[in-house]
Amino acid sequence: MASFKPTQIQVYPKLGEKVTQDTLYWKNYKTPVQIKEFGAITNIDFSPVAPHNFAVTAFTRVHIYGPFSQEPVKAFTRFKDTAYSGRFRSDGQLLVAGCEDSVVRLFDVGGKVALRMFKGHKKAVHVTDFTSDHYQILTGSDDYTCRLWDIPNATELNSYQEHTDYIRCGVASKLNKDLFITGSYDHTVKLFDARVDKSVMTMNHGHPVESVLLYPSEGLLVSAGGRYVKVWDLLKGGQALVSLKNHHKTVTCLCLSSNGQRLLSASLDRHVKVYSTVNYKVVHNFDYAASILSLALAPDDASIVAGMTNSVLSIKHRKSLEESKEVSGQPRRRPAYRVFVKGKNYIPKQDDYLVSKPVRQHLAKYDKQLKKFNVSKALDTALETWTRWKKPEITVAVIKELNRRGTLKNALAGRDEQALSRLLNFLIGNLVDARFAPVLVTAAEMILDIYQSIIGRSPVIDRQLLRLQELLEKEIDYQQDLLEVLGMLDTMFASTLPRKEVPCCGISTSNGLAQGETSSSNTQLQVA
Repeated sequence: MASFKPTQIQVYPKLGEKVTQDTLYWKNYKTPVQIKEFGAITNIDFSPVAPHNFAVTAFTRVHIYGPFSQEPVKAFTRFKDTAYSGRFRSDGQLLVAGCEDSVVRLFDVGGKVALRMFKGHKKAVHVTDFTSDHYQILTGSDDYTCRLWDIPNATELNSYQEHTDYIRCGVASKLNKDLFITGSYDHTVKLFDARVDKSVMTMNHGHPVESVLLYPSEGLLVSAGGRYVKVWDLLKGGQALVSLKNHHKTVTCLCLSSNGQRLLSASLDRHVKVYSTVNYKVVHNFDYAASILSLALAPDDASIVAGMTNSVLSIKHRKSLEESKEVSGQPRRRPAYRVFVKGKNYIPKQDDYLVSKPVRQHLAKYDKQLKKFNVSKALDTALETWTRWKKPEITVAVIKELNRRGTLKNALAGRDEQALSRLLNFLIGNLVDARFAPVLVTAAEMILDIYQSIIGRSPVIDRQLLRLQELLEKEIDYQQDLLEVLGMLDTMFASTLPRKEVPCCGISTSNGLAQGETSSSNTQLQVA
């Protein structure tokens, strides 16, 4: 009895990934270094001054890490409750942080004890930043107020209460000491001028605002909230320029690359998207193990640091030029020569016995059903969700095998609405694929023949059949257009080729007759 032959899965050529300069640039990072913190990491900020240490705010601590250190080089732990928004001043000498106890603390990076404590807020302070003149601090709180503080005197300068919900993000202008921006859970982003007692511009983001970012020129503002990232033109009165919706969950933080040409957004969906600031299309994507709460880029994009909800700090360092060359030029390691020649020169002796071990054949689920002649169950197995989405070539191979056996019509018949809908979905997704079309067209024709009598009874099936019809009509139009283009190209190529006369021996170029030969018509005239 012949053994069962498994279904042959045809191997199709894979489409190569489009390699762009962005792909090469953003993939040129080492394996991430992961550091466990004491709680969810809510903020990361790089020092503008070399060696560009970065402050990590997590739980009741603010840790300062060196560029390549895996242990904190400095720790500020004098917080009574959860700390927020630890940020450096532009000279890298001071650091400010808010707290759940509503107190804002100012630290000297070289010391341990707080230099100043600013008290006035009534609830948790989630937003802190330095103004461009180095002598004032911006804060935003859950008490719906944002305030300006004077550092030398530790006094409050201004207080603004225009938001109607928690203020969770804000940024001070680096070009004008009087301008700052806040974002709130009341869906608005407001621009304030310290010389005026109220906001001078309001933009409605449409969702609770989690992060705001100013471009280096400060003519454009980016806000993030919900699944949306929006770009606003401040020079045109806060006009909305772009609305991006590339994340599946809430966007939590934003940052810019060192040259300002790439915008990065991180989200709770564990992805970091890299956008071009020219057309705002996604040029690269990073995946992380957990939801991302904070993200920062080092100067010159030397490092990417991400803080996640599982208290893990992920640090990716850029590869040096030598390391990049080693990786690209490293030959693939192959098995040693002795592996291939092992045992080949062994000569059996006269008294040796050959012990053969039967090789057990492992069959896939659909092959097991085919072996039992359960053709309908074999097709159902091949139409499972993972198989039909990730490996459609397996489903097509099973349909092809059933058609070869002459049992495809039996496998397609007798299906309920759900099973037929799953089959039609697969056809809609793969029928116009040139790799699968020869097999699936036959299956589609059989389905129409079998189920034509029930058309009109199920709205779900009717919608899918209409969708399949539209898809086929569109594909036919594409093919006709391509044939027309092909005809135009043939004409153009033919017109560009040089014309060559092919000489024929004994043929007159005037009338196409051989020399000495007269036409029959001339002969008849002469006879007449």
